[in-house]
Amino acid sequence: MLEPVDFLVYAEASARLLNEDIDSLPQLRQFLADREWLLPQCVERDIVALRKFRAELRPVFEAAQDGNTAAAISLLNDLMSRHPIRPRIADWEPEGLHLHVANTSSVSELLIGESLLGLATLVCSVGPNRFGVCAADSCANVFVDASPNSSRRYCSDRCSSRANVAAFRARRRQEAAVS
Repeated sequence: MLEPVDFLVYAEASARLLNEDIDSLPQLRQFLADREWLLPQCVERDIVALRKFRAELRPVFEAAQDGNTAAAISLLNDLMSRHPIRPRIADWEPEGLHLHVANTSSVSELLIGESLLGLATLVCSVGPNRFGVCAADSCANVFVDASPNSSRRYCSDRCSSRANVAAFRARRRQEAAVS
């Protein structure tokens, strides 16, 4: 049986794909900075394809956030039908045998395949309740919840801290008004 952590990196990258600005080749190259071998392959049509995919992917996170498991799964299945994934077995040390998405004809196809494979594997392993939209009022970022108790509500520690400070200050103001 696959462990959720096997594809957690791909699933988390799908959230990054939605949260980061990738509207130009320099931004795409920045997104891929840790994957230097892909940088020369980046072209303008990758930006167009990723922009479209991002608009299609966001409703998966929103459906999961709303607790609509059937919709999240249906949307993910639809995306996998439109963007077929070609996995391959790799044998790199020290990981041993493991699955990757086959290097395809474009950077955008590779990123889309990795996102979908990661999310689909995570859904099958732990369910779609591990995807969400940040609970901070001023934030629209998405996240993948890898916490042991599935309790994540914010996209980052920064948003969590801001929300906690705001709630604390609101309580203090309320207490002061009552006194």
